[in-house]
Amino acid sequence: MRSPEEIKVLVVAESINVEDSSGSKANVALIQNLHKIGYNVLVLHYSHREIHLPEVKCMQIKENRRSLLFLLSRIERKLRRNLKIDLHQPLENLFGFSFTLLNDSRSIVAGIKEVDDFDADLIFTLSKGASYRPHHALLNVPELHDKWLAYIHDPYPHHYYPEPYKWSEPGYIRKIEFFKQVLRSCTVAVFPSLLLKEWMQNFFPWIDEKSCIIPHQISGGTAKKVSMPSFFDSGKFNLLHAGNLMKQRPPFHLIEGFKRFQDKNPDAKKNASLLLIGNSSYHTSELKKCEKKVPNLIISDYLQQDIVLKLQQEAAVNIILESKSALSPFLPGKFPNCIEANKPILLLGPSKSEVRRLLGDDYQYWSEIDDIEKIANLIQELYESWKSSSRQTLERSDLLRYMSPHYMKEELQKLL
Repeated sequence: MRSPEEIKVLVVAESINVEDSSGSKANVALIQNLHKIGYNVLVLHYSHREIHLPEVKCMQIKENRRSLLFLLSRIERKLRRNLKIDLHQPLENLFGFSFTLLNDSRSIVAGIKEVDDFDADLIFTLSKGASYRPHHALLNVPELHDKWLAYIHDPYPHHYYPEPYKWSEPGYIRKIEFFKQVLRSCTVAVFPSLLLKEWMQNFFPWIDEKSCIIPHQISGGTAKKVSMPSFFDSGKFNLLHAGNLMKQRPPFHLIEGFKRFQDKNPDAKKNASLLLIGNSSYHTSELKKCEKKVPNLIISDYLQQDIVLKLQQEAAVNIILESKSALSPFLPGKFPNCIEANKPILLLGPSKSEVRRLLGDDYQYWSEIDDIEKIANLIQELYESWKSSSRQTLERSDLLRYMSPHYMKEELQKLL
């Protein structure tokens, strides 16, 4: 059997800038753990800035600004911004993708072909959001398909999202055809979530024979020494939700449950806080009203990753908030951080979700997102436990291992 350092892994990542999205944070954690396994890792990234990761060779792919596609993308952008002529929808209906994405894809292809002295054994494509640019690029390098591990972090396209996220975006029929080609061409379709794999099998049934699960990774270690925000008092019972409050994930039942808990515990109005950290633009006006009515409700916009990691480690309880739905197949990018923080998790979401599957059906701190009374009671239980022992812990060594380089190595060894 070959030693790990003899195995070469090429990672083609859309971004490794941990400050731009949760997807990029997940990309970096996976890359770091590939290195910890001992593999010889080379990262090609399209982050639009020079970024280096400790002990990992990283090469930035430059955008091609001299192509016709680049020129067309800028013309389309100027028409939209300056003349309010929006060609986005008709163009994507026609071509399936924007000129910007097509130019980015070709730029990535050029970057891949420049690396001719790295004979990779495995090639990961890692994206973020809903673009899948590296996957689009590698589809156009057929000589590498027999080494290709296509990491599928979310359903694609949006037309295939479960309710309440589902919508049919421009060009979705062409996007479906594109993804069908990706999943037929790659050697392995890699999913962070078992339920996500099963969900995508509804639309691409053949992937069951060529897929594996590699969850989002725990990066290991603790957050760097950082200055904590002035609003954070480590001596309080702090309930923390760190992450964007999407339109489909309103926090208002959680807030009302917290308010009911406060009403039953007058002392909690002084020593209990609910912190909502992250973009909340969909709910700004309502949240401002809540801030005036609910004591110690703290709402903060984006904070740097190191600060958020430290808050997760110092909070009494970490909250994972999902949507009101029949199914949530997503594994949130912050889930490994919550497990690593080793604090109780208050899970609010559907009974069938990847997070609940991992925590277990008998996990006690779970509620549907809109069950206000149960949420209040769960907060009460957590508060009583905190008062008796302020160092509550989650103690899930099984999940620590599941999201560790050891488990990933076992899965990749099967492929090698």
